[in-house]
Amino acid sequence: MVISKESLKYSLNNLKKSRARSILTILSIFVGIATIFIFVSFGWGLYDYIDEFTSSSSADKIMIQPRGGGVGLDTTFSILDGDVRAIENTPGIYEATGVYISAAEIKQDDKIKYTFVMGYDPKIPMAMELSDIEIIKGRELRNGDSGKVTLGYNYLIANRIFPKAYSLNSKINVQGQDLRIVGFYESVGNPQDDANIYIINNFMEDLYPEKNLSYGMVIARADKDNIDEVGDRVEDKLRQYRDLDEGKEDFTVQSYSDLLESFTIVLDIIIGFIILIALISVVVSAVNTANTMITSVLERFKEIGVLKSIGAKNSEIFKIFLFESGFLGFVAGVIGVIVGWGATNLGAGILDNLGYGFLSPHYSWHLFLGCILFATLTGAISGMIPAWRASKINTVDALRYE
Repeated sequence: MVISKESLKYSLNNLKKSRARSILTILSIFVGIATIFIFVSFGWGLYDYIDEFTSSSSADKIMIQPRGGGVGLDTTFSILDGDVRAIENTPGIYEATGVYISAAEIKQDDKIKYTFVMGYDPKIPMAMELSDIEIIKGRELRNGDSGKVTLGYNYLIANRIFPKAYSLNSKINVQGQDLRIVGFYESVGNPQDDANIYIINNFMEDLYPEKNLSYGMVIARADKDNIDEVGDRVEDKLRQYRDLDEGKEDFTVQSYSDLLESFTIVLDIIIGFIILIALISVVVSAVNTANTMITSVLERFKEIGVLKSIGAKNSEIFKIFLFESGFLGFVAGVIGVIVGWGATNLGAGILDNLGYGFLSPHYSWHLFLGCILFATLTGAISGMIPAWRASKINTVDALRYE
């Protein structure tokens, strides 16, 4: 549907005359569009973050955790070396390793913080593969590295965890012991993981001499082409080893892809709910646009009659009012994506400074264009009924209108 040059100029002049009303209409639409842009871009960024973990380095992993004790704080259920051997002997499992996870007190001068210590076997570093992080300073832990640690990224930054940053070969006080720092990991993107402390399994008993240690999780490398079937075998094998009835397991078995899938489902629900709220705002904006166009029709009743009397067709009148509402939506969409882009950039910078670097927005021309087209269609659709009413106005009645 093409609008003539004269009609286009006429429509723009009318919007300019009713500037205040046009600005308020644009304002009501662009707020909803900016909101949609912000949440979709951040949501898309989270999906990108999840996709990074579906690489080959984690796709073949199965995780076994004590029920209720996944972070090593609940000792009601435990997984011990015998369980690890049972898992290793399961067909389809190539290797398995236990990982200790325990809360720890760390101290710098008179400042005390609490974080997690992870103990792993440096010969089978699947815990590091699971997070897909690498050393950026120093080196990885080795066998025999008692009294030595590697640290998460945030220990390199002053005032992120402690006032003073740490450096290679300096010491950090963990559980009352001064441990030598041999390496720092790259940033994971969230404060908890970037504050973790890593030691070798054999040193865990020295760091926690009075604690009955059990593994916070066991990570197993499996045949990824049959990973679901292998996971079922692990569950059967471990149930048999622990002499448990089916349905009464005190452990959980989950492939890493299943874990990510569960997280993605939750993320879908959250993002969908937020976008629904934003869409409600857009619907309200559409009603406001329709109200604006109805008022415009009533104010220009006689003017429409004059246009018809000099030869304007019903279709031309319809195009004029439809263009006006669609143009308001288009302008609101452009402003909305600009404001949304600025807000996401600002938010991403703040989140990164707070240590939540994984919460970064994803930008795509599909997102920019989609939001603008959506706003334009919202404006056009909300103006269709007023435009249709304007086109059906009787010329004689319009010319008599006062």
